[in-house]
Amino acid sequence: MPTTAEGDILVGQDIGARELDITPELVAEYMAGTDDQNAWYTGDSPYDGQAVAPVLALHSEVYRHGGWYLKNIFGNLHARQEWDLFAPMMVGQQVSTHSTIIDRYIKRGRDYVVNEVQVYGEEGRLLSRGRTHQSFLLDESNEGTVVDKQREKSSKRRFEIGEGDVEEQIAPLEKTVTLEMCKTFSFGTNYHNDLESAKKMGFPDIVVQGMMPICFLSELMTKRFGAGWYSGGRMSVNLVNVLWGEDGGVICKGVIREFTPEASGRRAHCEVWAEKADGTKGVVGTASAAV
Repeated sequence: MPTTAEGDILVGQDIGARELDITPELVAEYMAGTDDQNAWYTGDSPYDGQAVAPVLALHSEVYRHGGWYLKNIFGNLHARQEWDLFAPMMVGQQVSTHSTIIDRYIKRGRDYVVNEVQVYGEEGRLLSRGRTHQSFLLDESNEGTVVDKQREKSSKRRFEIGEGDVEEQIAPLEKTVTLEMCKTFSFGTNYHNDLESAKKMGFPDIVVQGMMPICFLSELMTKRFGAGWYSGGRMSVNLVNVLWGEDGGVICKGVIREFTPEASGRRAHCEVWAEKADGTKGVVGTASAAV
């Protein structure tokens, strides 16, 4: 979890940069944390047979850049995520990342900070861009339950998506979330992998890190579109209900709404979502890829 800011957080604020290597160990940790066992990650990829990193291997890079959380972190939640994907990260490659606050807004009793992280490869090529909308309570309370398990049962928390006529139903992806996955996926001890920490933050159960089902959706898109997702993929999703540690499983689904011309090929415009066994939607939004 990032450290809190010493002063106010302003749009345009430079949060910092760092360099890191895309190592086999980093990729192996991603594979363990998501149970994504794509053979491309260890070799036999369409990129000259070399190992290519998962598209969202740096899913939590935004949280490696500290000093941008608001003062009151009690009950904070990841609310929305956007990705623009431009080129693959190869295993063994060195990349640099840069974090900037690009927006801040108030909505339904929460203060939202939007942190954009850009990932650059060799010779300054932009490989990806992610925008994380993190929400914080407006009041200074730090006790009680912020979100209980009954909230998602409200009709207001039901989201219709993927209905009606579609061009294609994407093969669903079923995932089982374990405590060990949560510990691997979310570095440190926090409310994403420890029950006591979750209770101290105002939640009745472990809050599975929002990036995890988003990575599952990226796996769904990778399976369907391959290199067309790695280079030119886009995603914009809302985290609408909490995936709790006790939920255990999630089913990722998607539909292709339409194909549109793009250069010499086409772009597939999709609706994607992740739902629990009882049909409760946890993540909903759109994605697209080159085909």
